[in-house]
Amino acid sequence: MSSSAVAVASPVISVDTKRKPSAVLGFMAGGIAACGAVTLTNPAEVIKTRLQLQGELMKQAPGSKRIYTNFAQAFAHIAKHEGIRGLQRGLGSAYMYQIMMNGTRLGLYDPIKYSIHSLLKTDPTKNNNLVNIAAGGTGGVLSAALASPLFLVKTRLQSYTSHEASRVGHQHYYKHSFDALRSIYKAEGLRGIYRGVDASMMRTGAGSSVQLPLYDVVKQRLIKVGGLENGALCHGLSSLISGFFLCIVMNPFDIISTRMFNQAPDPLTGRGGMLYKSPVDCLVKTVRAEGIQALYKGFTAHYLRIGPHTIFTFVFMEQVKALFERLSLY
Repeated sequence: MSSSAVAVASPVISVDTKRKPSAVLGFMAGGIAACGAVTLTNPAEVIKTRLQLQGELMKQAPGSKRIYTNFAQAFAHIAKHEGIRGLQRGLGSAYMYQIMMNGTRLGLYDPIKYSIHSLLKTDPTKNNNLVNIAAGGTGGVLSAALASPLFLVKTRLQSYTSHEASRVGHQHYYKHSFDALRSIYKAEGLRGIYRGVDASMMRTGAGSSVQLPLYDVVKQRLIKVGGLENGALCHGLSSLISGFFLCIVMNPFDIISTRMFNQAPDPLTGRGGMLYKSPVDCLVKTVRAEGIQALYKGFTAHYLRIGPHTIFTFVFMEQVKALFERLSLY
């Protein structure tokens, strides 16, 4: 996932003046940047999803074999049995999800921050960590609520494989993203389309409240203390550091979201979930069956996805924003 930019020095969604930032242009810049990033990082997302579903609600017996043992082995296994199509499963829905989620999240970050400063009558050009956390969290929750159906579809498409020896979790077969949305709505209604939205909102809200403000702080410190120029190296290091802490905070929420999204409806009623009633129920059952360490399944794959994705998104977004500025759109 990706993030936004800094309050003073960053050109991502600038608040260098007291003019309110444009949410529309922020949405466009965020969506374009995130789509570029996800093209490169989607294979890591596929691997993360399968690692998180592997051994669901099962106690791992000592010495027992697993299909996927680590990131490198999982990459090689999927590439061997499913090819590039397997590694890029769900890419179409990932594009739609990135546009909706990151476009909204990145586009709203500085406008929300500006509005909070206006409400508090404080200077929007001065960094305020509490305001940044509130703006990041609010934007994250709103974007997750809008994009949750696409995250649902993406998770199910990425977990599916026609190679029987590679299957983990419940297998949902859909021809493509729109077929998935149509099939889910037909079988489960609007409730099915928004299955797991509460888990998704907690996941993205928690992640955004950490990543966006932390990117601000790290970038400013690298410029002021580290002496780095406000360029690609500074953006990349800031993204890498904020992405690591984001992964620590988000991984438990990500596990819950993945499992909530991938569970199957009750075969008798067509409603509800066979495994989990709510995110809390999912958390309790997962820890009870697999131990607290289960909340960090797929952590390496998660970071190898989030770290590069964050870097690519921020770097792409800096460039898109700079282009908008040259075209006098901002």
